[in-house]
Amino acid sequence: MEFMVDFLTKAKEIADSNANIPEELRVNLQKALDIACGLDGYLEKMSSQESAPLAELYKKTMEHNWDKVFEEGKTQFRLPKECITGLVEGQTLKMLVHMSKAKRILEIGMFTGYGALSMAEGLPQDGSLVACELEQYLKEFAKPIFDRSPHGKKITVKIGSAMDSLKELAAAGEQFDMVFIDADKNNYINYYKLILDHNLLRLSGVICVDNSLFKAKVYLEDTADENGLALRDFNQFVMSDPRVEQSKITDDEVFRGLNGRSILDRMRLDGRVAYVTGAGQGIGRAFAHALGEAGAKVAVVDLEQGKAEGVAEELTLKGRVMLKQGYGKIINTASMASLIVPHPQKQLAYNTSKAGVVKLTQTLGTEWIDRGVRVNCISPGIVDTPLIHSESLRPLVKRWLSDIPAGRLALVTDLQAAVVYLASDASDYMTGHNLVIDEEVERESDEEEFLRYLFTVNREEVELSFSLGR
Repeated sequence: MEFMVDFLTKAKEIADSNANIPEELRVNLQKALDIACGLDGYLEKMSSQESAPLAELYKKTMEHNWDKVFEEGKTQFRLPKECITGLVEGQTLKMLVHMSKAKRILEIGMFTGYGALSMAEGLPQDGSLVACELEQYLKEFAKPIFDRSPHGKKITVKIGSAMDSLKELAAAGEQFDMVFIDADKNNYINYYKLILDHNLLRLSGVICVDNSLFKAKVYLEDTADENGLALRDFNQFVMSDPRVEQSKITDDEVFRGLNGRSILDRMRLDGRVAYVTGAGQGIGRAFAHALGEAGAKVAVVDLEQGKAEGVAEELTLKGRVMLKQGYGKIINTASMASLIVPHPQKQLAYNTSKAGVVKLTQTLGTEWIDRGVRVNCISPGIVDTPLIHSESLRPLVKRWLSDIPAGRLALVTDLQAAVVYLASDASDYMTGHNLVIDEEVERESDEEEFLRYLFTVNREEVELSFSLGR
């Protein structure tokens, strides 16, 4: 906006020095100048305020003698301090990171790192940002402030030609959720092509480009500015590139997603209703939370054991509703006890009932699939819930842990993604399946061990007979 202020200021000076200029024109020029002058300040005032490290970085950048640094040969180019991103743009980038839920960001052109640190502040704790920067001096300039920021550890600076850095990242199979381009304008098209041609940007990722309007020089017909012309060509190229219209790029559903929906979109449950029994605690509570986070409206039901018949009736009713509407997902909770015989505890009734749940799942999954209803179940290993923390179970827990390679019990959060997957469109091809979530080495039942012994003995007899016959 500063270039508008410059033009309007000159026009106002000319008008004020000419007595023949109508007063109405002077008044309107002043109004236009007030609008242009006040915009940046108002935006800064209304934006979220920068963090202390960002404020320190901005002050350090603006006070630094960049001409002297260049004259001393510490930088390859004369770097104007006006290259800094600034508060409004920095907070906008941070907001875009939040909105896109980006976890990995690629920045081309870092300068002193204000934009990089702004975006890093918007990343989750396990997020990361790779900044490509030509000048080694700028990496050293930003490092002390990055080190003092709790978000600086998310930033990795790659020094050298940005094109070379991009090729290295592509060769390593890297992908990013968001890309911010703010470097030499003549290479914008080359950066853009390399990013898309080598799949550096994930499906549904975001590319942000700085200076895309470049003081109106991209659309003024008399533009002779080299950077303005380069950005005009870049804007035209992007507008004409079918790759930025994902629905038009290809009919390949692997690339554009089934019916235009990415895998993460297909795992959303917006508009669905989930009915969770036993949701007052433990695994049921975790399932209810997971389904709710995925967008479903959740009906939470928790009944006493004596009301099991009521649960069966309610499930039958829900099944009828699904069959009538021609679509539905039923997810039962079984157990590893349906597949193995856990010991040393004695639990005949429990093991038998869980095996029955699996067979029920397989049967309904087969019989109801032609009517649009999928039935699957989850068989977790031993889950750490309040029920197993009694004093009497401590010896058993110790024994169980000795059989688990991970050295810990399952957490209810270890099961949440599975129930969301089975409830979502992403699992439409799956029915009658028992999804095992377990870290245990499967223990053989007595019958399995006996059969394995017989097989070994018979094999030895065959080998012995063969030797004697020969």
